[in-house]
Amino acid sequence: MRLLAIILGALLLLIQYPLWLGKGGMLRIWEMERQIEVQRESNSKLQVRNAALDAEVRDLKQGLEAVEERARSELGMICKDEIFFQVLESDSAAVKPATPAPATGSK
Repeated sequence: MRLLAIILGALLLLIQYPLWLGKGGMLRIWEMERQIEVQRESNSKLQVRNAALDAEVRDLKQGLEAVEERARSELGMICKDEIFFQVLESDSAAVKPATPAPATGSK
């Protein structure tokens, strides 16, 4: 009777092996579900980026304001009959007051 219980226990373990560790086992399914979740997150980020790019393309195709804004900001262009002023901020460390040279001489 004891031998029969050992044989049945071993058969039960052999049947369980493919369920947990086989090609379509539970461990593989859990790993695939994790990979699917990572891919879904990546896809959602890409969808947001694609929507922004699509809106930008539509703006560039339909209106001149977007083209003008890009020309001004990226290329530094100005319209005809405009005056361009460039204000440079002085760096306090770059401008130092002149110090008089020490006097050397004989009396």
